[in-house]
Amino acid sequence: MSLFSMTGKNVLITGASSGFGYHFAGVLADAGANVALGARRVDKIEARVQEINAAGGKAWGFELDVREPESVASFMQAAEDAGGPIDVIINNAGVESGAKTYAMIDEDDWDHVMDTNLKSVWRITKMYTERMIANGQKEGNVVNISSITAYRTIKGQFPYAVSKAALVKATEIMALEGAKFGLRVNALAPGYILTDVSRVLLESDRSETFVKGIPMRRYGEFEDLDGPLLLLASDASRYMTGSTVVVDGGHICAEL
Repeated sequence: MSLFSMTGKNVLITGASSGFGYHFAGVLADAGANVALGARRVDKIEARVQEINAAGGKAWGFELDVREPESVASFMQAAEDAGGPIDVIINNAGVESGAKTYAMIDEDDWDHVMDTNLKSVWRITKMYTERMIANGQKEGNVVNISSITAYRTIKGQFPYAVSKAALVKATEIMALEGAKFGLRVNALAPGYILTDVSRVLLESDRSETFVKGIPMRRYGEFEDLDGPLLLLASDASRYMTGSTVVVDGGHICAEL
């Protein structure tokens, strides 16, 4: 549908070398977007760029460490040089600390997860807002990738779950404060989908019991996120900001 078209829009995707970001790059390119992929693993980025371009899309890949301000600035500049002013940013980069409780992690674990999953989103959104103002852009769009762990509490997901819960609140505040610049900020909160981050849990001996807590009785697939992603990234959501769209098979509605 044209309502969800991304034709001509320049989209930046962080953490695009695997998982959600890798998949999202293809979805957005198929919808007509020009996509700039950023991640630390440049070889995987380049492979994905080649796939997208070979399929008729338009993609570029650049090295990016979201924890480093200079790297973020270089990524944004390179993306603008390649495709023009940025229309949409998908803040997807994220890490886990493993199946650890609050008593098991150390300060390095905490800082690594928080810097990647939360602080980087603030930094990138701030830098994007500054670029919008400098470029005279009247509209901008940020989609933050949160998680069902922002709402459901299970053992062994600290500080990942903390970072994702904080990201939901950060989304709301940035939406409130960014509106005067024409910036919309929303979040997508996937349920349990098999990725590098969730594999430890979903392929464990707890899997059979855990899936019974999902009303639809299955884990999600990447394709289940395509529609919600396009909703938030496109003009179809032009009157949405500060919202978090949960895609989890009804998990947060289920009894604990």
